[in-house]
Amino acid sequence: MRLETDGPGIPNGWFAVAWSKELDHGEVKRIDCFDQELVLFRTRTGEPKVLSAYCPHLGVHMGEGGRVMGETIRCPYHGWQYDGNSGECTVIPYCDRIPKGARVKAWPVVERNRMILVWHHAEDKPPNWEVPTLPHLEDPEWAEPRSFDLEVPVHMQDMAENNMDPVHFLYIHGAKAIPETDFSFGEDGRFLKAVSYTQVETPAGTIDMELIRDTWGLGLSSVESKGIPGVGLFMFSSTVPVNQRLTKSRWLLFATKGAIDTAGEEWFDGITNGVMDDWRFWCNKRMTTKPVLCEADKPLAEFRRWAKQFYSETPLGA
Repeated sequence: MRLETDGPGIPNGWFAVAWSKELDHGEVKRIDCFDQELVLFRTRTGEPKVLSAYCPHLGVHMGEGGRVMGETIRCPYHGWQYDGNSGECTVIPYCDRIPKGARVKAWPVVERNRMILVWHHAEDKPPNWEVPTLPHLEDPEWAEPRSFDLEVPVHMQDMAENNMDPVHFLYIHGAKAIPETDFSFGEDGRFLKAVSYTQVETPAGTIDMELIRDTWGLGLSSVESKGIPGVGLFMFSSTVPVNQRLTKSRWLLFATKGAIDTAGEEWFDGITNGVMDDWRFWCNKRMTTKPVLCEADKPLAEFRRWAKQFYSETPLGA
């Protein structure tokens, strides 16, 4: 049973709400995220748009039966049309005068890395940083990535900080030792890099490995495993808060073409199976807003201090 908690609220930042391949031209989808109801649609020119879902006329959800009309979405109940960029009502087919209140919230959207991402800010502040572009998707040295979807009944920060808790790898994932981890920050503090160092025994001998984790806000992250000559292994993920107790995550898993058959599949399985080791504990834990930490929890403490900036409400550990 999931334990009750007030949680730290919904963080600010960029979050993927769908894969690009899930939305055709003229298609409409209802989206639940940020503890809100949204409508996602692709206009006739191919641009994805996201609006708050409920028509202000009589409150109908436009994700249920709404229709794309050019660059607008038409409410199925009375045909009012809302512009995808501004959220303003542009057409009432049976009335020339459009009321001043005939508008819905338009959410900032970008389509990048085969994902459709939405900017959420609790105070409605505009985006102040950009979603990184993955060069792996255009690099001929890298094989076509594999996608993976995950939904967990947990606050998203539980998932985000999991990678910054090296001690649990010893007990949950069968690691041989607690790795040393170095931290650095960039982009006015919004970007976090964590590099852990381990040794791996192979038939060719002991190899020094680096696990490089880049994090942009609480919704975007990557993991790269480096050290095996000629082998590239990389993962990019976007995690979106549906609400404070439900999180959806979308992953892209990469390997270089020369390594896909020798190491890539094993690495993919290791990551996707490894997250299931955490599942039981995520589903049976509560958010500890003021945790009692020891000196071995330095990476976790560093991450929590960094994470505070992405909340308009009081965050964890504040």
